[in-house]
Amino acid sequence: MTTNVAKAKTKTGHKLKASERYPMSRGPIGWFSYHAGMFFTRFFSAIHYRGQKHIPKMRPYVLAANHQTFVDGMWICSGLPKEQQRHFSVIAGADLRHRYGAFGRLMLRVGRAIPVERKGGSAIRGLITAKRKVDEGYILLVHPEGTRTHNGKLGGFQNGAAFISKKSNVPLVPVFVHGGYDLFSRHMKLPKPRDPVTGRRREITIVFGPPFLPWDYGTVEELMAQVRIWMEAQESQGLPDSTD
Repeated sequence: MTTNVAKAKTKTGHKLKASERYPMSRGPIGWFSYHAGMFFTRFFSAIHYRGQKHIPKMRPYVLAANHQTFVDGMWICSGLPKEQQRHFSVIAGADLRHRYGAFGRLMLRVGRAIPVERKGGSAIRGLITAKRKVDEGYILLVHPEGTRTHNGKLGGFQNGAAFISKKSNVPLVPVFVHGGYDLFSRHMKLPKPRDPVTGRRREITIVFGPPFLPWDYGTVEELMAQVRIWMEAQESQGLPDSTD
């Protein structure tokens, strides 16, 4: 599969800057995979959305979500207003390219990723690129845990989402994914859309919380702490009743 990096040149052959080539374009294969993935989700399992009234009507803004599966971003993007979905992007680990081969590169396309190195100076440069895209009007999804959960529970948080929200002065919308770990955890090679004991379709519920406004908090750490409190409350409540 040809990546955006390989094609990221102008007509004169000049290599584009990171801020110019990201977020990655889905392209035909990425668009097909996105719609096929959502069809699979809705047909073989069940997906519900809660709190969509909290999604800002105007962009840009930042989304901060827990990280249960490879496809959290696909599910979250599908819950946004249709007119906002083409402006969606996500920060993703740059190592997806080589650790997971063609599948990882496909996930980068489906999520319209801004690849970021996980450590060092390159990680800071990735955050700066992401911040610039928010300033241009993009909706940015960040997973504060930085990696998929190992046990279905929340892990430690990093401050990237709050940093970008504060620096760009845009709302930070918390999001919680319920049920994804049982369907497609990091320990599974393929999704398991049905419970092997009951045979019932697994349910995924995406909850959007009220936005946190960065100007209401003095520091990045204070803002991120409130996001953590909200997510811990969601985790303790468990999977919402689909009839709510």
